Amino acid sequence: MRMHVYVPDNRPANPAIVVAMHGCGGSGPGFYSSSEFASLANQYGFIVIYPTATQQAGFGNCFDTWSDAAKRRGGGSDPVSIMSMITYVQRQYGGDPDRVYATGSSSGGMMTNQMLALYPDVFRAGAAFMGVPFACFANAADFPPGTSRCTGGSMDRTPQQWGDAVRQAYPGYTGPRPRVQLWHGTNDTLVPYQLLQEEIEQWTNVFGLSQTPTSTDTPQPGWNRRRYADASGTVQVEAYSIQGAGHSLPAGGMAAAAVAFFGLTDRPTTPPTSTPPTSTPPTSTPPTSTPPTSTPPVGGACSASYRQVNSWPGGFQGEVTVRAGTSAINGWTVGISVPGGISISQLWNGVLSGSGSSYTVRNASWNGSLAANGSTVFGFIASGTPATPTLTCTSP
Repeated sequence: MRMHVYVPDNRPANPAIVVAMHGCGGSGPGFYSSSEFASLANQYGFIVIYPTATQQAGFGNCFDTWSDAAKRRGGGSDPVSIMSMITYVQRQYGGDPDRVYATGSSSGGMMTNQMLALYPDVFRAGAAFMGVPFACFANAADFPPGTSRCTGGSMDRTPQQWGDAVRQAYPGYTGPRPRVQLWHGTNDTLVPYQLLQEEIEQWTNVFGLSQTPTSTDTPQPGWNRRRYADASGTVQVEAYSIQGAGHSLPAGGMAAAAVAFFGLTDRPTTPPTSTPPTSTPPTSTPPTSTPPTSTPPVGGACSASYRQVNSWPGGFQGEVTVRAGTSAINGWTVGISVPGGISISQLWNGVLSGSGSSYTVRNASWNGSLAANGSTVFGFIASGTPATPTLTCTSP
């Protein structure tokens, strides 16, 4: 596992720490560029840790949420590596041990639930986008799509069973638990939407709360929120159902809602110029990492390059890097031509249209503006025999 740290210039003496984790096939620098957490760190003065997963089960570069070691506090694997990163940032930058938070998308959302279950004494809150309950995966064979019982739609445990899984992760722990925010798109078929209900059942049971929300509202169009408060009125669990969204979260404004849930928006600041994300080796977490290398400028307004991340019988995962040329761009469109028999079914970090052998992907609301030679990444799931698509990139 590799670590990248974003340290804003305007941080206070003891800044909060947010661990922000990418989805399968992604990377720490990729999640830095495709999410809004760094810009929010500039505004509110917290440090962001961007781990890069290196496990190769499922799609590749996924966080380990399936092994026995990853389900035990101090058991090893990725959770222990992430803990060493937190310890490093606390020592190196004076990070506040009482204000540590976790968030992530897809595999990163799954690891968010993992860390909250294993280390409730470390994390104050977490926000899981498109995750699954803690201990949902039986083992590595249960992780890939098509063979997974967890994400295959057949995982239905009682709230008590889900809650017991969390309690058994740290036996004997009786202290406070981190507050939990959950997000899921109603049209997500890669990590099915019904798993949001399983997450709700798990965490409300852990907190001893009713399955009936204490309040419901729609803070933004299409954002249906359920909140579960304790007897004092403190919201311990809240869940967002994003109407019509697929496997494409967080979208614009959602990172800000997560940071507000963490309580990190209480200190308004003026966004300063900040240093780019640096890559620093966490102690006892080999291999060490090096800063992302630069890529030579591309010709034209932008270019698009393809990488196959993984494949399985009847399908595959692809990743496309969009890179600006020698001038900054504000918006991009990638054309994708695929051979017959291939159909793109899920896409994240972009807006998909088209069908058959021709598709168009436009930038999402948060990743359309790229500096000169800057880049962003979107990914997709497709059915059919893997093949390299033909790509074009244009910018207004």
